[in-house]
Amino acid sequence: MLLAAMASVAVLTAGLSAAAQEPRVRLQLVASGLARPVYLTHAGDGSGRLFIVEQSGRIRVWADGALLATPFLDIRDRVTAGGEMGLLSVAFHPEYGSNGRFFVNYTTGSAETRRTNITEYRAPPRSDAADRVERIILQIRQPFANHNGGLNLFGPDGMLYIGMGDGGSGGDPQNNGQRLDTLLGKLLRIDVGGGPYRVPPDNPFVGRAGARPEIWAYGLRNPWRFSFDRQTGRLFLGDVGQNAWEEIDLIVRGGNYGWRIMEGAHCFAEPTGCSQTGLELPIAEYGHASGCSVTGGYVYRGRRVPALAGRYLFGDYCSGTIWTLTEAGGRWEVAQLLSTDLNISSFGEDESGELYVVDHGGRIYRFVPAP
Repeated sequence: MLLAAMASVAVLTAGLSAAAQEPRVRLQLVASGLARPVYLTHAGDGSGRLFIVEQSGRIRVWADGALLATPFLDIRDRVTAGGEMGLLSVAFHPEYGSNGRFFVNYTTGSAETRRTNITEYRAPPRSDAADRVERIILQIRQPFANHNGGLNLFGPDGMLYIGMGDGGSGGDPQNNGQRLDTLLGKLLRIDVGGGPYRVPPDNPFVGRAGARPEIWAYGLRNPWRFSFDRQTGRLFLGDVGQNAWEEIDLIVRGGNYGWRIMEGAHCFAEPTGCSQTGLELPIAEYGHASGCSVTGGYVYRGRRVPALAGRYLFGDYCSGTIWTLTEAGGRWEVAQLLSTDLNISSFGEDESGELYVVDHGGRIYRFVPAP
């Protein structure tokens, strides 16, 4: 851990640099007319369809160049939406093409009963409409209305990873990020092969007294979006900051990413000095002069834009800026790629590895080469 932290500190001094010969790309409009979209993914079933999550509680289907009128799933009657709450993601089982299983992450309930629900639904093969019968996998109480995390994502190991924010308010008043007896402020890893779920025996805190065994990594504030590099398997995560710093983390098993001790690579709880011993520092950060809410992205492994190959793309919800993060000689270099007027709620990846940008204002774009 200490070696990783030392490398991160060296990288962070590079800041947001202007890289030479940065790839020339543009955004091409793919779909519009959506209602506050927050996520985009594919089903891995060879259909070429894109599935777009609307915050109010619907999943829409984009197929053959058009947005279908009938939602794939509509659970608006079960979802509490608004602010940072709502239907926040969908993850299709690695064997979805044969078993039809998919898992959603949404908030529900009033202030007294507010919680995150991780639930399973099913759909017939190649169907554009899912069954509304719900099986609850996991429920997590939310003390406040913000910092819900929200992403369900299957890893290359077939396990379901779940991003959970620190429970909300400001400054993590319950210190959930550093506590191992709560699922808040964590990245979770569970096995949904049997039910409702099992804890993988190689999770880092299995058998530790007082610790929740579902935890894979901790010390997170609001891990809104994360992704696996489909070539290397490395896990990149964008953790939304408090008042000053946004960060990109490279997640390792059992890692402590510092919140609320640290915000980015800077002391938070004790501004005059804090111990970084045992902490994993970010591989990149930026201050609030450049934005206010990081949206984690993907390492590009598609073919449409060869110049982006191997670069991690991420953005900011407030400024609309899109950056690339590139590893070179053990260091990470950040460079601005595009300046947009979008509220970037998410990035997305299709089955062939092409990347998309989700605009919370209702549009979907994809990356293409610029003339």
